[in-house]
Amino acid sequence: MIKISKMHQRVARARGAVLALTAMLPIASALAQSGAAPELQSVTVTAQRRSENIKDVPVSVTQIKGEKLDVLVSGGEDIRVLAGKVPSLNVESSNGRTFPRFYIRGYGNTDFNTFASQPVSLIYDDVVQENPILKGYPIFDLAGVEVLRGPQGTLFGRNTPAGVVKFESEKPSLKKVEGYYNATAASHGSVNVDGAVNVPLSEQWALRFSTLRQHRDNYVDNYADTALASKRGSLEGYNEHAERLQLLYTPDSTLSALFNVHQRITSGSARLFRANLIKKGSNDFADGFDADKIVTNGLNFQNLQTYGASARLSWDFGTVKLFSITGYEAVDHYLSRGDIDGGTPGGPGFIPFQVETGGGISGLKQYSQEFRAESKHPGPLNWQTGVYYFNEDANGYSDNFNSSTGAQTSHLASHQKNAAWAAFGSVNYALSDVVMLRGGLRYTNDRKDFNTVSAVNVTQIGPSAVSESKHKVNWDLSGTYKLDRDVNLYARVATGFRAPSIAAASAAVPITVADAETILSYEAGVKADLFERRGRVAFSVYDFEVKNQQLTVVGGNSNVNRLINAAKTAGRGAELDFEGYLSSDFKVSAGGSYNFTEIRDASLSVNKCAQCTITDPINGAGRVVIDGNPLPQAPRWSVNASARYQWPLADGQLYVLTDWTYRSKINFFLYEAVEFTGKSLTEGGLRLGYIFGNGKYEVAAFGRNITDTRRITGAIDFNNLTGFINEPRVVGVQFKGNF
Repeated sequence: MIKISKMHQRVARARGAVLALTAMLPIASALAQSGAAPELQSVTVTAQRRSENIKDVPVSVTQIKGEKLDVLVSGGEDIRVLAGKVPSLNVESSNGRTFPRFYIRGYGNTDFNTFASQPVSLIYDDVVQENPILKGYPIFDLAGVEVLRGPQGTLFGRNTPAGVVKFESEKPSLKKVEGYYNATAASHGSVNVDGAVNVPLSEQWALRFSTLRQHRDNYVDNYADTALASKRGSLEGYNEHAERLQLLYTPDSTLSALFNVHQRITSGSARLFRANLIKKGSNDFADGFDADKIVTNGLNFQNLQTYGASARLSWDFGTVKLFSITGYEAVDHYLSRGDIDGGTPGGPGFIPFQVETGGGISGLKQYSQEFRAESKHPGPLNWQTGVYYFNEDANGYSDNFNSSTGAQTSHLASHQKNAAWAAFGSVNYALSDVVMLRGGLRYTNDRKDFNTVSAVNVTQIGPSAVSESKHKVNWDLSGTYKLDRDVNLYARVATGFRAPSIAAASAAVPITVADAETILSYEAGVKADLFERRGRVAFSVYDFEVKNQQLTVVGGNSNVNRLINAAKTAGRGAELDFEGYLSSDFKVSAGGSYNFTEIRDASLSVNKCAQCTITDPINGAGRVVIDGNPLPQAPRWSVNASARYQWPLADGQLYVLTDWTYRSKINFFLYEAVEFTGKSLTEGGLRLGYIFGNGKYEVAAFGRNITDTRRITGAIDFNNLTGFINEPRVVGVQFKGNF
């Protein structure tokens, strides 16, 4: 065997990224010749807590806004629709619309525990949404979404070793009364209505009210037996509404105060688990699969209500600007109940015993406060510094039922108190007209107190209460070099930290604690405006190592959640973002990522699944060795692309737009099994629209997942080959107006 160095191995692995870049050459050639094409508008982001041109920010970041965001959610999709729409981002859930799990560069967490923490932080209007239940707030009336890849721990408040997904609402304006209304009708009785109105109340006060209503009919027929003789009703519908009210107060040029109150109410079907969905010995659908039918005897429903408020104050004193950000988020109640064995005593397929589960939150309150000062000096040196406080109090529970009789078989309620504080600072220094250096430092102290409140028919193993406390200093250092007017090069090294996590006990497993995890990440890239700013490209490469990564072990012969730490996890890859005009009427965009992840812990093993075909080594204890495996839900390749062409017509324009995403295969769990390897997935959208009335109105026909591609996207590691699938094709019409 010929041995090659690690460096040569990495070069070989990067060859795919180079080939992807060469595929852009025909587009680049067309751009070079498109002299009549307009310039792209500058993209401003707040990735470094300041408004900056995206080209000047030494972080791999992508922004989605405007028409692109509107197109993605036109079919009533929830936040999971962002999966694959930017490089290195995946979003999935085993709870449907209410409990999204985020992954950046393959780095995330499959934990479905009520108190789960994630290494990807979601920030909504400068307020962290820590519990996964809070992360599913609907997408409407947004100024934009930013995805920041890599550790962001020195400037953002909570758990950001993998990155940040940052949402920013449209803000009130003192200028005039304005707003929009948007209505969609689509397949499966889907209706989506949202809108906003901005009202200046005086020379100092302005109001903006935004609202969303979403509905889908139950369209999956549920039967009591595999002969499909007796119908039990239908599933997979939902009703959702959300509201946001913002008040802006600007009495003078010094003070700006923005107040925000919001809520969300959701009801409908929980995730549909389908018994023996996967054909034994393969990752294909079992024979007879029908996406519009299910055989299950358990109850299936989901209810959620959340609300919150924030106050963002700023004082501008010329050379220094002060900020106060106060946030409050709450879960009033949450319950998701489903049949995790996925069938009835008669099947489909082999089902050893009947069980359904219900998980919920009886109450959660989260309070956060940040004070920050930012300099605005004309000289080469500028800085930011501040303090941050976070407090969460949560009560959650899990119930088990016999799905044949409906009888409750167990109940376990737990309580978690989490308090953390941090002090942080960062410095920017312009070494010259072409070199900018940046550095940041943050000290974090985090404490969790966890205890079992009540246990019915559960004999708890081990202690009933656990406390964990950790502190850590994080840092980052970056540099930007302006090669010329249009091209910037950057490099960045950063660390990140996630505090210990605690998972509730069960009848079979005690309370488990995962120790704190840390990351060291290296990144370098180029950002450039192309062809007289008719095009824009960003390309980055990265390498990271996580120590003591918190991982979630599930299953074997039960659907139990247990936390462990892997000694090390390695990751490396490349990311590409591109957009440009091929002509004044033809705009294209493309993005892609290569994400390699590997668990490195020879001592780590997990219980094997009951019915699947394991491809990993089995140790002497009959457990699966996961050393060398990729992280779950981490596709090696992902690609996104869109194209929009328009024709002038009457007093407006007719346009056609198509967008596509691809991701390669994924593992559902830490171990590798033939059945629990999700196939690659390609989904596309198509839209034909007409904008008229000087841009005030738009009517469109659209399709999402137009090829109706169906894939198994996740599974339940329980007692059979139960799984769940992606969203169906949606076809509809939309009308939008602005005033």
